[in-house]
Amino acid sequence: MRKPIGWSTIIIAALVAVSAGLVWRRDGTDGVLEILTHDLSLFGGILPRVLAGCLLGAFISEILPHEKVSRSLGPKSGLMGLLVGTAFGAILPGGPFTAYPVASALLAVGADFGATIAMVVSWTLIGYGRAVAWEIPIMGTDFTLWRILISLPLPVLAGALGRFVYVRIYPQTAAKDDEN
Repeated sequence: MRKPIGWSTIIIAALVAVSAGLVWRRDGTDGVLEILTHDLSLFGGILPRVLAGCLLGAFISEILPHEKVSRSLGPKSGLMGLLVGTAFGAILPGGPFTAYPVASALLAVGADFGATIAMVVSWTLIGYGRAVAWEIPIMGTDFTLWRILISLPLPVLAGALGRFVYVRIYPQTAAKDDEN
């Protein structure tokens, strides 16, 4: 269970307070209220997506068969697990409100760090949705295809490095993962 208030929250809150003070000093109460109103509207628009992503992750962790996920994406899945994670990340639609809850769910049901890292890096670098919607229309097909082709090994390499580092930093946890 994660703490609701950690160091990052405290640092962000301090930065918000300092920024609000600077805006108040420059623009007065009206400037601060304008920003608050706009950001509350933005938060209201984002909240349903965050909720949907969190629910998706929770349902996925309950639906997916742990044995199959562990076999396909677990510590003993080898190169194939990294390739599956890379392929899944490349086709995963949606933004961070989808990708991160799904990645968390995969970890919860038996995927290892390496395959999950490969999935997230692939979603970030290769993601077909952004390529089709944004990159091809703006940059062109040739550029997009070459960029994807050049990026293909990176998620696998990142996943392999993630597995290597995880086993070295958390040897007891990694050994327990291998037993399951």
